[in-house]
Amino acid sequence: MTELPKLLLHADTLLHARWVLTMQDGGKVLDHQIIAITDGCIVDMGPRTELLGRYMAGHEYFLDRHVVMPGLINAHGHSPMTLLRGYADDLPLRPWLEQKIWPAESRWLGETYVAAGTKLAIAEMLLSGTTTFTDMYFYSDVIGSIADECGIRAQLASPVFDFPTAWAGSADEYIARAERLHDQYSSHPRIGVAFGPHAPYTVSDAPLRKIAMHAEELDIGIHMHLHENAQEISEAKEQHGLRPLRRLKQLDLLSPRLQCVHMTQLLDDEIQLLKDTGAHVIHCPASNLKLASGICRVADLQAKGVNVALGTDGSASNNSLDMVAELRLAALLAKGSSSDASVLPAAQALAMATINGAKALGIDSKVGTIEPGKQADLIAVDLEHPRTQPVYDPCSTLAYSAASSQVSHVWVDGQPLVLNHQLTRMDLAQVLEEARRWGAGIAAGVQHE
Repeated sequence: MTELPKLLLHADTLLHARWVLTMQDGGKVLDHQIIAITDGCIVDMGPRTELLGRYMAGHEYFLDRHVVMPGLINAHGHSPMTLLRGYADDLPLRPWLEQKIWPAESRWLGETYVAAGTKLAIAEMLLSGTTTFTDMYFYSDVIGSIADECGIRAQLASPVFDFPTAWAGSADEYIARAERLHDQYSSHPRIGVAFGPHAPYTVSDAPLRKIAMHAEELDIGIHMHLHENAQEISEAKEQHGLRPLRRLKQLDLLSPRLQCVHMTQLLDDEIQLLKDTGAHVIHCPASNLKLASGICRVADLQAKGVNVALGTDGSASNNSLDMVAELRLAALLAKGSSSDASVLPAAQALAMATINGAKALGIDSKVGTIEPGKQADLIAVDLEHPRTQPVYDPCSTLAYSAASSQVSHVWVDGQPLVLNHQLTRMDLAQVLEEARRWGAGIAAGVQHE
């Protein structure tokens, strides 16, 4: 009897990968895999020997010298501040903010400034493997619109202050803007919204209580700079009689909704409090080192079971949005500061930049790992390079040897946003020219002062 031919399954895209780092089981790496993508979702994955010939697809990518892994998640940043990259270096946090950054923003801040800086940031992030970013900056509606147009995934942490800016005049107005932004993006597949109270020293009790209540009602996150340096702690104790984290506990802000950015000043009981309340920590090692703010106790947090994600912070204090460099720095800093070379191994550093970020943003059911049913937010890293040869362990190679320039392909929701190191939806030359014009204008403005 003649055997009937097997019916081919259809997929939009097939990725033939030399290695796949799924981030499901720590640093386990799978060899010679095929990933099938349909309607933006991963529908199948398995050994090439099993899946070869099972699917026909509109697009196939043969990544024979690449690691395919989940896209990187930059859990904290200020995208438009790319236009202030190098503008205020070698200063501690408060003089940096109060004498340089805030005066510059008061002069230049507006929709066109935000748009130009955001485009530059997204181009940099995509080309270096970031597929999701959190942004805390003014004109969040403009940032959301550009993120949507570029195809990247984003959480818009709409900022809240007590004092007026070009974006809003009062804390209530900031909060109202965040709520309108949430309404706008509530059903968007890639753009989410969170409240972004700037810091304990810039937002008073009444707005914080209101944010806690409305975040619960709307089921959205709260993203906040917290315990960033020693000065913040001492001033909080003088003004409120409490360290900031304890004050937030009294105001009902500590919960799994809270994304605590920086956290360089932590006592043992505060680490336990984070664990007990389910709050997340966003570690920004490069910015914290550059501003001499302190060092986050990542090893102690992870030992207690606190989820620690990773962010670059803004380009004015990092000065890049390179998550590959950031995860390496996080691993090395944890080892050096603890005098323990086994602390924060490669797989954990990579987890901070992928699945841990997804958990912090509340999107881990969608992204952060490679498995059927999740959205196809993926990157391919070409390891055929002098700095990444030979390859004994692709996970260690990614964490300790690879450069972000080796990211060759990027997909978000299965859509190719970078192919062979080239942006597919953005005109890079135009983005760079616009950034140069802004830089020249800002420099000229500084000279006139």
